[in-house]
Amino acid sequence: MKPPLYVRPLTAAERATLQRGLRAKDAFTLRRCQVLLHSAQGQRPAQIAAALGCGTQTVRDALHAFAHEGLGCLRQKPTTPRAPHTAWPKDRDEDLRALLHQSPRALGKPTSLWTLELAAEVCHEQGWTPHRLSRETLRRALKRLGVGWKRAKHWLVSPDPQYARKKNCATS
Repeated sequence: MKPPLYVRPLTAAERATLQRGLRAKDAFTLRRCQVLLHSAQGQRPAQIAAALGCGTQTVRDALHAFAHEGLGCLRQKPTTPRAPHTAWPKDRDEDLRALLHQSPRALGKPTSLWTLELAAEVCHEQGWTPHRLSRETLRRALKRLGVGWKRAKHWLVSPDPQYARKKNCATS
């Protein structure tokens, strides 16, 4: 069994900063200050969580953050990643455009129409992506390339010269 987790002994300056933090407008800072001050009084994480109405892991996270960052843990960090992950490699844009200009039958597929699923499958088979992409990811990559993507439609045509008129009358 692990020993209980407590905050290290606080300096006078740290304790004063935490006391001022109890009047913070930011809820994150307020909660962190409460957790750290309760821990400095010798309370265990489960006791602090029960007193403050939060999860035990929240208390543990605050204590670990203080041990690692000091008073810097009182500021909430951004939740967005520093470098956004792109699922589609931009250096493969022209490869994708060239792929869609050829028939899927040329690649041994049983259809002559591209679907987003089929394009994602072929891109993965070609080794352009580490895993098979979702339809939405591929659609966004195509949109960035300026390629409009619509579902394939099968058009009915007739040799009858009056077909268009008859069709309009039937659907009206």
